[in-house]
Amino acid sequence: MNPAQAAPPPSANAPAGAAAAVRPTSERVGWLARRLLLLLVGAALVALTGAGVYQHSYAQGEHSLKAATNSRLDLFATVVEARVRRLEPVPATIQLNPAVLALLRAPDPARERAANDYLARLNAHLGSVAVYVLDVRGVVLASSNVAERDDSLMGEDVSYRPYYLEALAGRSTRHFAIGSGGQAGYFASHPIYDGPRVLGVAAIKIGLDALEQTWPMLAAPALVADANQVVILSSQPAWRYTSMAPLPAERRVDLQLTQTYGALRLPQFPIDVLLSVDEDTQEVQGVVSGDEARYREALGAGSNRAGHLVLGRSLDGMDWRVLIFTSLSAVRQQALVDGVGGAMTAAFLILLVLYWSQRRRIERQKLAAKRLLEQVNADLERQVGLRTQELTDANEQLRREVAERQQTEQTLRSAQDELVHAGKMAVLGQLAASITHELTQPLGGIRTLAGNAAEFMRRGNHAAAQENLSIVARLVEQMARIIDPLKSFSRKSSASPGATDVGRVVEQALFLYQLRVRHDRVRVENRCAPGQWTAWCDANRLEQVLVNLVGNALDAMREADPRVLTLSAEHREAAGVAMVALTVRDSGKGLSETDQQRLFEPFYTTKPSGAGLGLGLAICRDLAAEFGGDLQAHNHPEGGACFVLTVPVGPAPESAKDTPSR
Repeated sequence: MNPAQAAPPPSANAPAGAAAAVRPTSERVGWLARRLLLLLVGAALVALTGAGVYQHSYAQGEHSLKAATNSRLDLFATVVEARVRRLEPVPATIQLNPAVLALLRAPDPARERAANDYLARLNAHLGSVAVYVLDVRGVVLASSNVAERDDSLMGEDVSYRPYYLEALAGRSTRHFAIGSGGQAGYFASHPIYDGPRVLGVAAIKIGLDALEQTWPMLAAPALVADANQVVILSSQPAWRYTSMAPLPAERRVDLQLTQTYGALRLPQFPIDVLLSVDEDTQEVQGVVSGDEARYREALGAGSNRAGHLVLGRSLDGMDWRVLIFTSLSAVRQQALVDGVGGAMTAAFLILLVLYWSQRRRIERQKLAAKRLLEQVNADLERQVGLRTQELTDANEQLRREVAERQQTEQTLRSAQDELVHAGKMAVLGQLAASITHELTQPLGGIRTLAGNAAEFMRRGNHAAAQENLSIVARLVEQMARIIDPLKSFSRKSSASPGATDVGRVVEQALFLYQLRVRHDRVRVENRCAPGQWTAWCDANRLEQVLVNLVGNALDAMREADPRVLTLSAEHREAAGVAMVALTVRDSGKGLSETDQQRLFEPFYTTKPSGAGLGLGLAICRDLAAEFGGDLQAHNHPEGGACFVLTVPVGPAPESAKDTPSR
C-alpha cells in the first residue's frame, strides 16, 4: 500500500474529527502530569524516609557512643580516685606519731631525724612522692625524702602554698600544684593539733605519673582539667598546661603568688569548647566552636568541628573534670548506610502500595473508609463517655481525700497541742518540790511579819508595824515573780508566732530549774543575754522546747564531773533565710551512734523505764518545724552532747506560708 492509499479521504466533517483527535491527546497529558506528580511525591517520601532513618540511626549511634564513652569515663574516674584519693586521709594520721608532735613542740636534730625516719618509712609504704611536716610559720621541719636534698624542701618556707594556708586555718584541703622541683602532683594536707591548738601542718604529695598509663582505656584524645579550667593531664602533650577558659587578672595573680603552676604562662586551649554540667549526674557535655583550622591542627588533618563528641565527668570530691573527644565518623558512616537502606525499603514499599492501590476499586475504598469512620466515631464517643465518668469519679474521690486529709491534719494539730500542754504539766510536776521550797520561805516570813505587825499595832508602835508590812509587800512581789513565769509556762494556747527575745526565754527556762541546778551543783554558762537575739516564733512554744532540752541536759550530767551547762547563740543562714542557732551543750558522756540515729523517733528514750515516754524530743522537733526551723543533735569534740535549735529571725515569705506544715 502506498501512502496515497493509506491517507483518509477528505470529509466535510474535518473540524469535528480534529476535535476528536485533540481530546485523547489532552487526556494523555493529564495522565502524564498525574504520573509525574506521583513520581515526585514518591521520590520525596523516599528522600524523607532516608533522611529520617539517617537521623534516627545517627541519634542511636550517638547515644550508644555516649553510653560507651560514659562507661569508659566512669572506669577512668574510678581509677583516678583509686590511685590518687586513697592517700588523702594520710595527713590526718601523721599527728598520731609521737615523734612528729615532739618535733613541733621543741625542734632539735634528734627529733628531726626521728620524724624524717618515720615519714620516709610511711612514704615508702604508701608509694607517694613525698610527705612533709610544716610548723605554724610554713617552714618544712621534716620530710620523707630528706636524703634527696634536691626535693626534700627541708628548711624551706612554703607558707604561700594554699594547702598550708587552708590547713593552718583548721581545714583539710587538697589541690593540684607543680612542686618547687618542677614535678606536678596532687597535694593533700591536714592540721596537726596539740589539744585545741594547731601546732603544724602535715602534707602529702601524690604523683600523677601512674595516671598517664590509663589513657589507652579511653581510646580517644582526653584531658583532665582542675578547678581553674587548666589542663593538668592529657593524652595530647600539646594540650597540657593550657587554659580552657580565660583566667581573670586577679586569679592569675593569685596563681602566681601561690606558684600553683610554677612559672608556666598557661596559653589558651587550642579548641574552643562550651561545656555544660548536669547537676544530678555530674556528666559534662561540650560543644566545639571556633576556628576550623585550629580544630584540625589539634585533632588531626581529617577532623572537623562536627566530627567529634565532647563528653566528660566531674571527679567526685576533687574539683577535676575529665573530658574525652570521641570521633563520630563511624557513627556517621553507619547512619549513612542505614539511611540508604531505609530509602530503598521505602521505595519498595511505595511501589508495592501503588501496585496494590491500582487493583482496588474506588467504591470499595469509599465504603471501607465510611465504615472505618463510623466505627472510629462510635469508639471515640464511647471512650469520651468512659473517660468523662472516670474523671468525675476521680474528682469526687479527690474531694473526699482532701476533706479526710484536712480532718486528719486538724486532729494531729489538736493532739500535738495536747501533748505540748501535757509536757508542760509534766515539767511542772517535776518542779513541784522546787516551787514549794521557793514559796515556803516567803510564806513563813509573811506569817511572822504579819504577827509582829499586829503586836506592834496593839502596842501603838505604828512605825514598826508599817516597816513589817512593807517587808510583807516585798515578799508578796517576790512570790508573784516566782508564780508569773509558771502561769505563763503552764498556759494552754495555740501557736502565735511573733518577735521573741531569745535571751529572755532562756532566762525563764533556766528559772524553772534553778533549785535543781543548785542542788546538783551545775555550773551554768548562759551566753544568751536578753535583748541580744530576736527570733520569729511563739515564745511559749520556744520555752517548752528549751525546758525539755535543759531538763535532758541536766539528766545527762547526773554522773558527770564537772557538770557544766552551756547555752549560746549565733546567726546562721539556711537556704538564704537568716536564722538564730541556739545551742544547749552538756558535759555528760554524749550520744551513742544508736542514740544519734534514733534520737528523734517517737517513744525512743535513753532514760530508765518509767522515767519518760520518749516523746519530748520528737515534739520539740515538730515545734521547731512549725517555727520554720530545725532541731539537730551531735557530740561535741571536747565531750558531751550538743542540741542545736535553729529559728528564723523574721517571718516566712507569703509563698512559704501557703505551704502546709508537717
